[in-house]
Amino acid sequence: MTNTADHIDLTTIDQVVIRFAGDSGDGMQLTGDRFTSASALAGNDLATLPDFPAEIRAPQGTLAGVSAFQVHISDHDIHTPGDAPDVLVAMNPAALRSELERLRSGGMVILNEDAFDERNLTKAGFTADPRSDGSLDDYVVHQVPMTKLTVDATSDLDVKKRDAERSKNFFALGLISWMYSRPTDPTLDWIKTKFAKSEAVIASNTAAFHAGHAFGETAEMFASQFKVAAAPQRPGEYTNITGNVATAWGMIAAGQLAKLPVFLGSYPITPASDILHELSRHKNFGVRTFQAEDEIAGVGAALGASFGGNLAYTTTSGPGVALKGETIGLALSMELPLVIIDVQRGGPSTGLPTKTEASDLMMAMYGRHGEAPMPIVAASTPADCFDAVIEASRLALKYRTPVMLLTDGYLANGAEPWLLPDVESLPDISVPFTTEPNAVDDEGEPAFAAYLRDEETLARPWAIPGTPGLEHRLGGLEKDAVTGNVSYDATNHSVMTDVRQAKVDGIANDIPEAVVDRSADSAGDAPILIVGWGSTRGSITSAVERLRSAGHHIDTVHLTHVNPFPKNLGEVLAGREHIFVPELNKGQLVRLLRAEYLVDAKPISKVMGLPFTAAELVDHITEGINR
Repeated sequence: MTNTADHIDLTTIDQVVIRFAGDSGDGMQLTGDRFTSASALAGNDLATLPDFPAEIRAPQGTLAGVSAFQVHISDHDIHTPGDAPDVLVAMNPAALRSELERLRSGGMVILNEDAFDERNLTKAGFTADPRSDGSLDDYVVHQVPMTKLTVDATSDLDVKKRDAERSKNFFALGLISWMYSRPTDPTLDWIKTKFAKSEAVIASNTAAFHAGHAFGETAEMFASQFKVAAAPQRPGEYTNITGNVATAWGMIAAGQLAKLPVFLGSYPITPASDILHELSRHKNFGVRTFQAEDEIAGVGAALGASFGGNLAYTTTSGPGVALKGETIGLALSMELPLVIIDVQRGGPSTGLPTKTEASDLMMAMYGRHGEAPMPIVAASTPADCFDAVIEASRLALKYRTPVMLLTDGYLANGAEPWLLPDVESLPDISVPFTTEPNAVDDEGEPAFAAYLRDEETLARPWAIPGTPGLEHRLGGLEKDAVTGNVSYDATNHSVMTDVRQAKVDGIANDIPEAVVDRSADSAGDAPILIVGWGSTRGSITSAVERLRSAGHHIDTVHLTHVNPFPKNLGEVLAGREHIFVPELNKGQLVRLLRAEYLVDAKPISKVMGLPFTAAELVDHITEGINR
């Protein structure tokens, strides 16, 4: 601990969880994002949890309009955005009331005291001022007149008072940046770039940021400034990345690895829209993006692009998958590569557009007409979205099938440091087009049999329309098992149904076996197995670390391929005393595991629009073991 001023000590800590909260117009997502970026540049490991309302503009100062951003930074490897914040920055009474219960006991509350007037207190539902009624006695409270100090800092600028007040989020950012020793230049440079079209906005935000930083340094209320050292990392170049950006970049990479143009047919839907936004910026990589008039048009355009020889994608969330169902079935019947990216959210119907859930697994498995098997790949972290897209694309191309890639709102909007991969290490996923006839007709002339399959993969040939001699028709009616002509023959339909299933089943031989993570001191299978999929990976990892430290022998396995399952999964499950499956749904993977392997898998469910915390899982698993 080093003295940095007459009244301020510099205290080194190993981690901190900070939650910014305010009205949806207060810029909390931007504030949290900039603090995250500065922390990434400082070398910290980090994880984030943006949390915002679905309404475009909820009534100002109300609980419905509270927007929050949680970030966990550390000097060591972490897996979640934190169980409970250590610091809550509340820009108004509604933010305080909405978010206080998340704060750990003894944590710090930083209030924008200018917002705590009678009108705002009433709108937030307070019957008494929480600053004086004992509600905050269990916390360290700092009241800062952020709005007034922001206006004062911008008084010499050509900025209206109302516009100056909008910069108060940068005051808060400056204060927290000082408190946790964040570098300032990256934020100041970003302000200049982001608001380059308005010198007045640049000046106002810059002044507010400097004022917040200076307030922390000069105010008597703060006894300590904190430092979180850089986390050990593998050598290489890192960037801070969200799941949606990683997904877009993975699509670009897959196109390069497949040596095919990329086409995205999409309709904007929360929380998937940012994939379309990001991908549209990279047309120099041979990418075409099409914002369709609706979900059905989006997937229809993508399927047409696949027919024409593109690596085709469509992005959506649960309601969009429902609308795309018929065309996905058409892609399955036509046996063309197509990747459907479902960024899951709370349902049913419109449900919780901005809140996370992983309740589309059964729809991915069965949400089509008829016997329509389809591979399913699930991403597990924001950065893993990059690799998951490439894997889904590989399967779609190699096996000529639509593939469902499942992410969710937590992954889509969450961020983490990502080590940029060595391009040479990425797989070649290119596949050949058919350019010559592959059969003979009844008269002995060369012909093209559109469904004459590869013996190993059972994939049919992929011929680009217009290739001489390979003219063929595709559609939704059942096909002859060889020629592809329309067939109503009963036996043929049975053959085609079986071969489509066999093709998906055979993928189990082309994916990695399930990898069991065992306790360091465990020689064999532990009696307890935690099975996860999707975004539960981080919370499961953190929870199991705590349980192992408490003496429990626990194994974990996390699934990337959910259909088909890894071929050794049955062996991994066999003989366990307890199998727990944490899911952000009511037990959908549990049903699949019970049906496939006849094991007594037990669900740990959460459907609150929020990811699991590690503490929740520790409690559930401990209770399950004891019971």
